[in-house]
Amino acid sequence: QVRLVESGGGLVQAGGSLRLSCVVSGRTYSTYTMGWFRQAPGKEREFVAAVSPSGDRVYNEESVKGRFTISRENARNSVSLQMNSLEPEDTAVYYCAANSASLYARGTPRTQSHAYDYWGQGTQVTVSS
Repeated sequence: QVRLVESGGGLVQAGGSLRLSCVVSGRTYSTYTMGWFRQAPGKEREFVAAVSPSGDRVYNEESVKGRFTISRENARNSVSLQMNSLEPEDTAVYYCAANSASLYARGTPRTQSHAYDYWGQGTQVTVSS
């Protein structure tokens, strides 16, 4: 069974930084596309960023480009999300997710929640103004 555990959330002022981490159990971690999603109060869960199984390709949601960086360490079964220049609008519960398919399907990145098979419990990120 695959289990994902996030850490690193917290309270930060606008303009600050946080680094989220997710550790994944299971021997087939290096075959998963890994993604980060977030859900703000009263809003639907939305895609943030994803990285291919080998780590050579990433895709970021438009609003976080240039501010957030996703990376992975397959030797440690982990994926991270470095978040810089945080804004109050980034406040949300952040979820780590995994899917056993490739990052891209027919040239389109997998950004939909239903494309991901496994989920963590989430970690709260709060950005104060």
